[in-house]
Amino acid sequence: MIVNKDVAHTFADLKAKKVGVVKGTLHQRYLRDKQKAVQAVPYDDVASALAALKAGQITGVMGDFATLDAWQQENPDYAIMDERATDPAYYGKQYAIAVRKDDPELLNAINDALAAVMATPDFPADAAEVV
Repeated sequence: MIVNKDVAHTFADLKAKKVGVVKGTLHQRYLRDKQKAVQAVPYDDVASALAALKAGQITGVMGDFATLDAWQQENPDYAIMDERATDPAYYGKQYAIAVRKDDPELLNAINDALAAVMATPDFPADAAEVV
């Protein structure tokens, strides 16, 4: 979540405030289900939500950390909020591979490659080093 500096540090600080999210994302669902006191405002894309934040139409934008962090580097009047949404029911372990819905061949190739790597005897130790 990115907000104006010193406006909010926790979700409780955002009670009754408007927060931008991209339509149909886990962020929108998380706010709707777990942060009911926060008013989620859906946008078609993160750029539109960030523009609304700069225009003062919303208090924050909830999105992927890498995107918000990169934007914040260019917009120092804003800060990443201290409290993070980390509920594993919504965000799992925070890792994912995106594959187009119309490309089952690629999905199967990725799944097969992951299964082969995970079947190696060294996988548990290697994974523990990087995770």
